[in-house]
Amino acid sequence: MAFSIYQASVPIFLKTLGNLSAILDKGAAFAEEKKVDPQVLLNYRLAPDMFPLSRQVQAAADHAKRGTAYLAGIEAPAYPDTETTFAELKARIEKTTAFIGSVKAGQIEGAESRDIVLKMGSSSRTLTGQTYLLHQCLPNFFFHTTTAYNILRHCGVNIGKRDFIGQM
Repeated sequence: MAFSIYQASVPIFLKTLGNLSAILDKGAAFAEEKKVDPQVLLNYRLAPDMFPLSRQVQAAADHAKRGTAYLAGIEAPAYPDTETTFAELKARIEKTTAFIGSVKAGQIEGAESRDIVLKMGSSSRTLTGQTYLLHQCLPNFFFHTTTAYNILRHCGVNIGKRDFIGQM
């Protein structure tokens, strides 16, 4: 069987979001052990014009759920960006993975050649599913998950490459 657009999306989102959730556990444990107010970590950003950790996690989850929805041709659930704790961010990841996991391979197969219309304000852009996944969705998803990892690593949380990549 040929490699499919489903295999290049849903399992990647699920695995990486699971790894991100485990990284958040380590961040919360670090804050408790070192007596650091968790808000310090959750509001930390690598540069003044970058999102803080909490928004990086929200953005990663959003790219995964929207990407899955666009590829499946369905509406993505909307989540307000109200999370202010590690537990709330983990809950957002859980509901995101539940949504992504509910999408069946058959809903996504064939999406590589399907047009996907991205609306950005008053303008829109049309991409094939393959172009969208490979050049828009996955790069954004990994940018935000990597930045969340880097924030916690920079703050001293004992995480490494294996935490980010997870088990094979």
